Amino acid sequence: MTALPEHSPEPRFPVIDEPLTIAEYLELGEPRSGYTELIEGSLLMSPSPKPRHNIASGRLYIQLTQQVPDHLEPIQDLDIDLQLNPPDQPGFSRRPDLVVVNRKALDRVDADGDIIRADEVLVVVEIVSPGSHRIDRVHKRGEYADAGIPHYWIVDLDKPVSLVACHLTEEFGYRDAPEATGMFTATDPFPVQIDLNALR
Repeated sequence: MTALPEHSPEPRFPVIDEPLTIAEYLELGEPRSGYTELIEGSLLMSPSPKPRHNIASGRLYIQLTQQVPDHLEPIQDLDIDLQLNPPDQPGFSRRPDLVVVNRKALDRVDADGDIIRADEVLVVVEIVSPGSHRIDRVHKRGEYADAGIPHYWIVDLDKPVSLVACHLTEEFGYRDAPEATGMFTATDPFPVQIDLNALR
C-alpha cells in the first residue's frame, strides 16, 4: 500500500511582519473563520460572534430599516476605514456590528472598489459580547470619537437589555445619554424607537 504524501495544512491567514495600510489590508481578503480588524497597521483576528449576538444584530437591523429616512441605509458587519492615518500610513479599520450611512457612500464604494469611510458613517453600533466589554466601552469608543463618527450606540444584551447612546461633542469626545432599557427613543440623528427587549 502506498502512503499518501503528507501535506502541511495551509496557514489560516498569512503571517504579517510589517504594518499594513488600508489598501494592503483589503488585499488580504476574508479569513476562513472569524473576522479581522486593523489597529494601527496590526492585524487583529477575532472569532465569529455567538448566535444570540447575531440574532440581536439582525433584529436591530430590521427595526432600523423600517425607520431611517430614505437617504440613509443601515448595514451590518462590514469594514470601516477610520481614517485616523493618511492612506500610505498604517491603517485603522474596525468592523462594527451595524452602521447607518448615507446612501451616497454606497455609490462611491461601488465606483471605487473601496470600503465605507468614517466620514460617511452617521451612527456606529456595537453589541457587547462577553469578551468585548472594555474593547467596546473604552478602545472603540475612543477610536470612533477620534474618527469623528457623530453617534455611537452601545447595546448590552445582559438582562435588562440596554442601549447607551453617545453623541460627539466638539471638546469632550462622546457624551453619554442615560442608559435606556425597554424602549430606546431618540430624535437625533433621526426619529427612532427601538424595542430593546425584542433584541434578545
